[in-house]
Amino acid sequence: MLKAEFFSPVSNPAIDLVLASVADSMAAATSVYSLNNGFPEIENTKIAIIGVPEYRGSVFNRKFKKGTEAIRDKFYRLKKHDNDSRIIDLGDLIPGNTIEDTFFALSEITSSLLKKSIIPVIIGGSQDLTIAQFNGHCAGEQLMNIASIDSRFDLGNPDEVVNSVSWLGKIILQQPNYLFNFSNIGYQTYFVGANNVDLMNKLFFDAYRVGQVRSDITEMEPVIRAADILSFDMAAIRQSDAPGNTNPSPNGFTGEEACQAMMYAGLNDRLTSLGIYEYDFETDRNDQTAHLIAHMIWYFIEGVNNRKNDIPSASHASYITYRVTSDHLGREIVFLKHKTSGRWWMEMPVTAKANRLLKYNFLPCSLRDYQQACNNEMPDRFWQALQKL
Repeated sequence: MLKAEFFSPVSNPAIDLVLASVADSMAAATSVYSLNNGFPEIENTKIAIIGVPEYRGSVFNRKFKKGTEAIRDKFYRLKKHDNDSRIIDLGDLIPGNTIEDTFFALSEITSSLLKKSIIPVIIGGSQDLTIAQFNGHCAGEQLMNIASIDSRFDLGNPDEVVNSVSWLGKIILQQPNYLFNFSNIGYQTYFVGANNVDLMNKLFFDAYRVGQVRSDITEMEPVIRAADILSFDMAAIRQSDAPGNTNPSPNGFTGEEACQAMMYAGLNDRLTSLGIYEYDFETDRNDQTAHLIAHMIWYFIEGVNNRKNDIPSASHASYITYRVTSDHLGREIVFLKHKTSGRWWMEMPVTAKANRLLKYNFLPCSLRDYQQACNNEMPDRFWQALQKL
């Protein structure tokens, strides 16, 4: 599926100018599919940027024309990183005759990239493309975690067609199902309602209100570190910082907080795909949102370049081990703290059956979780993971 005929080349004249003239720009650090340069070589690549101008699933009737061009125009003018990972830009995926055709193509492309250990960075398009992003991971037949930064849950109605506000419900109902956990970061209660919050709790999914996240965004680092897939709806950012999205709101994250989340995502050793969705070029002001998305991608790549490779394995030589006995469980909880990165983990009591499907037996956590256990309180992260196991 990684063939030139599936993509349209980058053809923005302004980008061509940057490619030709600025030696220390992101353009110089990226092999871009253009008419002049041809289709880039895939081998020895760390990150692949893919534009997907597919808008037929948007319930807000937005058309994302020129969106990928605007984002690239800002991104390629940024300065490149000190320790470069090889980056390629495959151009824009040509939408299929139906939205299902686009989903299939994006899923196959994502799967092909993952098999080569290349991280797809998808610039959408409506957020229902997350289904294709997720399906691209399913070839491994292992349970996966999705984190979604979104002001809504997008559960939808089981009977309605796939769209940008029902994609999560469709993933939950897929068979066979490889979704282990879903984490929503930044929901706003007046958009989702109490019933949907209760439903998320019954599914043992994680949901964090925007105010809770903003009060201490560092507590979201373990949530993002537990994800294999990140889907970012630009509507999660407040309108003053990102006016160009399909469903703007005066409340939400700041641009700086969005970039911090992207850095956390990049530093996550297990995260293997990123999707940024719901950018609306027509409502943007002075390309402000395009510029912010460019910064978000830059911070993600910065994180990837500085990954710590600190996921616990059979050997705990690089960790400090803490054992805390919990009266609630009648057993101890084992915490690990990496000696270099300082990041925390909890060991999970995984059954043999689950162990065949789960890629990792350690749950990312924070110092606060350890302190809760020391106070004889069961950490919420540990309890919710136990229910799913």
